[in-house]
Amino acid sequence: MTRPAVQIAYDMLSSEDEGRICRDISETACKAQPGSFLRHALALGLNKSADGLVDPKLVLSWLMTHLGAPAAMIGFLVPIREAGALLPQLFTAERIRAMARRKWAWAGAALGQGAGAAVIALAALTSTGTMAGVLILLGLALLAVSRSVASVAYKDVLGKTVAKGQRGTVTGLAGTWAAGVGLAFALALIWLAEARFAIVTGALIAAAIAWVMAGVVFAGLQEEPGKTEGGGNGAAAALANLRYLREDAGLARFIIARGLLTATALAPPWFVVLASGNDALQGLGALVLASALAALASSYVWGRLADRSSRMVLVLTGVSGAASMGLALLFVALGLAGTLWAMPLALFGLMVAHQGVRLGRSTYIVDMAPPDRRAIYTAIANTVIGVILLASGVSGALAALGGAELTLALFALMALSGAWVAYGLEELGDG
Repeated sequence: MTRPAVQIAYDMLSSEDEGRICRDISETACKAQPGSFLRHALALGLNKSADGLVDPKLVLSWLMTHLGAPAAMIGFLVPIREAGALLPQLFTAERIRAMARRKWAWAGAALGQGAGAAVIALAALTSTGTMAGVLILLGLALLAVSRSVASVAYKDVLGKTVAKGQRGTVTGLAGTWAAGVGLAFALALIWLAEARFAIVTGALIAAAIAWVMAGVVFAGLQEEPGKTEGGGNGAAAALANLRYLREDAGLARFIIARGLLTATALAPPWFVVLASGNDALQGLGALVLASALAALASSYVWGRLADRSSRMVLVLTGVSGAASMGLALLFVALGLAGTLWAMPLALFGLMVAHQGVRLGRSTYIVDMAPPDRRAIYTAIANTVIGVILLASGVSGALAALGGAELTLALFALMALSGAWVAYGLEELGDG
């Protein structure tokens, strides 16, 4: 692509004006910004698109069920994905901080995620039963650890290569077209239902290719060397800062509430299992579509409510998440779980609640923590939640021995308990 074409595309996609173009980045980065903007939009969009195609909550849980993997293994999908993206940061952040150009960490992590997706695709094509489950979990673990590296590196690279005032635009642009890919995937699963396994397998292969492409695109960024000092051992710092759990009762209560509300993230795979019981997994496309529409429909509303009271957002999401799980169990009892509409409807409610949990917890901890402790409190919360997620995987696997209905009932109880604990939090909002 020639320089004029890059500039034209940048002018069309960005909201830049001449008076703000070089805000808080170097002159060299400013001159390269049109190309950097487009590379970020393309690489991040490919990353987000691939992430949606390898969704462990729905796609991988469906795949495991289709391949006959043990139900207990399905319970580990979300814990491995979420905890694997949180806990490794304690040990990788210091090394990444020591890199003058951190684009290489993100690019390498994209290749690692591509390799993880390839392992999952290989498992789908060559194995069944327990072996398929083991290979899928291994591929997901590689993907999650790679994602943790990318998460640590990305914000720093973005801050060095794209000016303030354009960062939200570039990430929003990437998210918008990635959402389009997700919706197209869902519609393909609905319209071409007979070819569902081929579509899912093809999506896994496409995700692997997309991550490789994202890494190549990101590696081409013109990133200037940055500071390498000021790191520190994340694991040691996290352990040292755990004392704040004793000193700040509000922080401890918030983390308990957040830990219990992880039920909204852990429950979706069991919706797939319950939906599969009567109709051989006919509704995967509708479930994926319901999840995508829930994210599009609810984020703004939850954001507005969080500005008034993030505490009440956590309370409402716990109650509504539990209600959605209860609705799913009711559909099972009435023999409606295998219909095209029942479980997607219940899942829509659950994913609306999950979006609220994600937004409410982020807003509350920022409002609660003193300015000089925000990073510390966030690190403590992420560490504890990572451990809770792993423990939830074990408990979920044990609960699975009693059946998907019992597992979902326990998660509903967790969500209600989370709402009760959140109700006791200090009110920090303006409402």
